[in-house]
Amino acid sequence: MQVRYLVKEGFSGFQRAKLSMASAIITICISLLLLSCFTILLINANNVVELLREKVEMEAFLQGDLSLEAVAGVRGRIASLNGVRETKYVSKEEAAAIFKDQFGEDIYSVLNFNPLPPSVKISLKTGFRTLKAASAVYDSVRSIAGVEDVIYRKDLLEMLDKRAVGLLWLMFGIGVFVTISSVFLVANTIRLAIYSKRTIIRTMKLIGATRGFIRTPFFIEGLVQGFIGGCASAGVVFVIFGYLGRWVSIQLSDFVRIDPYYYGIIVGVGCLLGVIGSLISIRRFIGESVAN
Repeated sequence: MQVRYLVKEGFSGFQRAKLSMASAIITICISLLLLSCFTILLINANNVVELLREKVEMEAFLQGDLSLEAVAGVRGRIASLNGVRETKYVSKEEAAAIFKDQFGEDIYSVLNFNPLPPSVKISLKTGFRTLKAASAVYDSVRSIAGVEDVIYRKDLLEMLDKRAVGLLWLMFGIGVFVTISSVFLVANTIRLAIYSKRTIIRTMKLIGATRGFIRTPFFIEGLVQGFIGGCASAGVVFVIFGYLGRWVSIQLSDFVRIDPYYYGIIVGVGCLLGVIGSLISIRRFIGESVAN
């Protein structure tokens, strides 16, 4: 019977103070929209950065007079290095074919011989796609006997480490600020709704109601407000990013991609915002003298 009463009281605010409840729901919805859009852009921007890192490969050019057995030995030593994910051998003939594919010219028609050396293409493991880690792998490969030269996109890694990572941290800091601001904005809006019930709260305290008994209806109320606001926000996000996905170019499509499970996260965060907002708000009206 008590549980039924608490649940009923939790939903009663939607009838007694419709304007306050609507304001709280709209506030939660707007807060989640800002937080959701920012988080989606942050996650997708990070995915793009990681995608660029995956494309960074090293290429170790071998001495042209190495035997097939020596080439296999060099490749094996490269593959055993810490940070190397996989290797691929490129013969002189394959290098000539790649040259023709990229430049549209047959190397033999230009020079009458093939000056391109054999090489080993090197893919790095995930934790070694930074400038510092890649430089260590570069030095190790250069020190192997039979390797003449090593090249990789050092400029790209340097740009990603300095600018892209810095931008991601800036976006993360802004996201934290938006989250904290959203919590207090929701709390202040819900506080207005609870303030209208201050007389009921004082009466319940006078007759000996516990803090848990007084708080529970507001928790339920905040949970429902958060759920409704979260659903509304998820719907708006679905429409916005669905529209953007149809109109942006292929190059920018990764920035507006969103996984379906994220909509459930939005609703869950909305419920959490509602409960936290209720918890912060009711502390003003419930003193420590109330019996547990």
